[in-house]
Amino acid sequence: MAGLLSISEPNADSTTDLLSQPDTHKAARTYSRDDIAQLFDLPLMDLLLKAQTIHREHFVANEIQISTLLSIKTGNCPEDCGYCSQSGHHRDTTKLQAEKRIEVDKVIAAAKRAKATGSSRFCMGAAWKHPSAKDMPYVVELIKEVKALGLETCMTLGMLDTNQAAQLADAGLDYYNHNLDTSRNYYEQVVSTRSYDERLDTIENVRNSGINVCSGNIVGMGESRDDRIDWVHELLKMPKAPESIPVNLLVPIKGTPIGDKVLAEGQLSVLEWIRTIAVARICCPTSYVRLSAGRESLSDSEQALAFMAGANSFFYGDKLLTTGNASQSGDDRLMRELGLTKQFAAPRAPKVLPVMDAMNGHQSQMVLAD
Repeated sequence: MAGLLSISEPNADSTTDLLSQPDTHKAARTYSRDDIAQLFDLPLMDLLLKAQTIHREHFVANEIQISTLLSIKTGNCPEDCGYCSQSGHHRDTTKLQAEKRIEVDKVIAAAKRAKATGSSRFCMGAAWKHPSAKDMPYVVELIKEVKALGLETCMTLGMLDTNQAAQLADAGLDYYNHNLDTSRNYYEQVVSTRSYDERLDTIENVRNSGINVCSGNIVGMGESRDDRIDWVHELLKMPKAPESIPVNLLVPIKGTPIGDKVLAEGQLSVLEWIRTIAVARICCPTSYVRLSAGRESLSDSEQALAFMAGANSFFYGDKLLTTGNASQSGDDRLMRELGLTKQFAAPRAPKVLPVMDAMNGHQSQMVLAD
């Protein structure tokens, strides 16, 4: 115990204070950018200890939320994201085969398989800059059908205006994913067809509609630690931190500008990724922190460290949109070895307001967003 107690000795500096300060619901702290930088600089074991302690104050220990991700429309995206094989700007070099919207019955069949294998959240992604008016009835139907299975629903469809966010909320969507990807300063190195403020506008529209926000990043795109610090700080500048935070490690795809650059220069250390997960957990204690892209390259020990760092959600299945993922059988084995249990789904229930027509006395219901 002496080694642990020495963390809070009277002569401790401001970095040590970050370790010793309690992080309970009654004593939650706000982290400045300098605080976040100091967290990144902590000895790794101290950082993991603090992250796991905070995690257990807000979540059930050893419980994992499991999601399945399905691409409902693949390729030919008009965005020029430098890491993404689905960008139409890179199709000549990535050779990705574009696919049209998947039929509703095939999406529902995939959702049923996901539920049968233990997923509690079903995520659907479309390679759009934003959904069109003709797409909205399709995605609304998917939300309602998947929710009817008892699954939580998540979608990532690009930018949303206030009306589109309201439509998704009325359908009962639980989460909407719209990643910031990186810091504001590094963003122009990643994409030019959508501004950072446009991303924040979509997140604000989602938040105001009552849908839970899912917003994360991709580390290992050539950004600096300062950029990772700025990204965490950006989350904390929001009126409320995202309820779900995917922390992706870039899977470099040959033929994409960023992928080719990383393949030539070398990938980010896994331990730096785990540091980022731990800092996100500490600074956003009530958010789900998700292991997303990049997990397939991790050893069992590295995944265990990531869970120790406070990750409590991951994607199930052999594929994430267009990139590989860890095998489901391997995940089941690892969870058994680590003693991890699957979290049950808790879909958001729509609010229903009874409505009576004063002219004819006819009664109906209006579904309200949260």
